[in-house]
Order: sequence, then structure tokens, then C-alpha cells
Amino acid sequence: NIPVREEEGRRIRKAFVAAPGKTLISADYSQIELVVFAHLSDDPELKKAFTEGADIHRRTAALILGKTEDEVSASERRAAKTINFGVIYGMGAFRLAQELGIPRSEAQRFIDAYFQRYAGVAAFIRNTIEAARREGFVRTILGRRRPIRSIDSRNANERQGAERVAVNTPIQGSAADIMKLAMLRVDAVLRERFPDARLLLQVHDELIIEAPESTARETAAAVETAMADAYRLSIPLRVGVEIAATWGDMH
Repeated sequence: NIPVREEEGRRIRKAFVAAPGKTLISADYSQIELVVFAHLSDDPELKKAFTEGADIHRRTAALILGKTEDEVSASERRAAKTINFGVIYGMGAFRLAQELGIPRSEAQRFIDAYFQRYAGVAAFIRNTIEAARREGFVRTILGRRRPIRSIDSRNANERQGAERVAVNTPIQGSAADIMKLAMLRVDAVLRERFPDARLLLQVHDELIIEAPESTARETAAAVETAMADAYRLSIPLRVGVEIAATWGDMH
């Protein structure tokens, strides 16, 4: 995992170069954890945003601030992005206030407004924690189980940590399930249709493929389709593809 947002990381990535006559293809899922979150929570507003292809962070900011999406500023969008991902990881008002540099009371108002607008999310979190407490484990979308042993701990910090794990695991774990299915599908497509291409590596929600320059576009299109069809959710999985000579030239 080489950070792409840092100059040193970008320079290191440029060292990953395709072989002569070949090029690299990057295919990555767009916001897969939030897409899985929308599917699992079955929240109509969240699902609508993804189905419409909206900017989910701008849409969230507009909903919780009572503005149109065009009225949302860059800083308001960044705040909404922090909230969108923070909810997955169980971020509370104290941590949100620290992240955004705002008073805790204002952070709490943001969180309250979020759950008011996305009522399905609030219900999903509540139901998931209750199920973990009742069964002692949570499941990913493919049925993998993770024990949640401290869910009934008398220690508040341990209990709250277990609750965060209970909510986060079905989301992150299911995204990992989908990526593993995608890798199998992509490998099968390459073997069948593009034997001179090969899957090089997987980094989080991204796959890197090396393919002959002459068939790179066709290969990229086939990989995009294979990943988008890896698992059927109630909202579509979106995949972005790039073609470049080095890994550092992507994104």
C-alpha cells in the first residue's frame, strides 16, 4: 500500500512500469463501502443518491444543511464526506468535532441531522448491534462470521468498541467479499479472452492488470464489466478504469 496522495508515494508508484509493448490498467470500485452501506441499510435516500449517480457527499451536505446541491460549498462537502465515512466507523460527536475543528455541539447537530435524513441508516446500526448482542457475531454479505465477544462487556470503552466493530464488519467485510469475487471473475475473463494479459495486484478496491497495448482498451472494458457484475446489489456497482504506462501516472 503506497500512499497516492503524497509526493513520495507518487514517485514510488512511477517505478511500477509495464513491460515493453504492454501497458497497465487500473480498475477500481467507486465508493464501494458506501455503496454496500446503502445496500445493507436499505435507506431510500442513500440508495436514490447512488442510483442517480449523484455526488454522495454533496447530496448529504445538501440534505443535512437544508440547501440545494449547487449551494453546497467545498468545505461543507468535505464535512459531509467526513460524516459519511465516519458513520461507518462509529464516529461520535467528539471525534467529528476534532476532525472538522468545530464545537462538539455543532458536530452533534450534524450527526442528528444525518440520522434524521437517513433514517434507514440509524435503523441498520441499531438492528445490527442488537443482532450482534443476541447472536454473538455478525456476518458479511457472503456469510462469513466475525465473533463480537465484548458486545456485553461491563467496560463501556470495550462495549462501544465492539459495537463499532459490529457495524463496520458487515460493510468492510462485504466490500472485501465483493472484491474477491471480482478478482476471480477478472482472472477468468483474462484467461478466456485475453491470455496475454494478467492480473498483477489488488490494493483495497483497485485491481492492476498488465495487458498488451494493442488490446488494452478491449481488456479494460471487459475488466470493468466483470467487476461491475461481480455481485448483484440493490444499487449498481460502479467501476472506473484508467490506462497508463506506469502505476504513478494513474489517478
